[in-house]
Amino acid sequence: MPGLYLAALLVPTGCMALLDRRFHLVLWRAPRRSALALAIGIGFFLLWDLAAIASGHYRMGQSPAMTGVHLAPELPLEELVFVSFLAYTTLVLWGLLDLAARRRRTHGGPRGGRRAP
Repeated sequence: MPGLYLAALLVPTGCMALLDRRFHLVLWRAPRRSALALAIGIGFFLLWDLAAIASGHYRMGQSPAMTGVHLAPELPLEELVFVSFLAYTTLVLWGLLDLAARRRRTHGGPRGGRRAP
């Protein structure tokens, strides 16, 4: 079924965006800075992929679940979506950790400000 792999990447990316929006973790907290960080991450991973392709360390697999759309030789559309998902997930995880740290500081520790006697 063509496009199944792409859908399997886009659905969790959408869920990640909902999580981001709900808690204002990345794109809804600092849109410009987050978009720049996301672009840098995607660019890094794409350059890494292109270097691996050029050196012969990477070959695209064939699967009926892939769309068949190629952005470059040995670079399918799904790879761009995957590296975007990877970079976005990393930023959202960073945002979650930052939110937890801010809440912990605000509430005085894991017990909500209460200290053991």
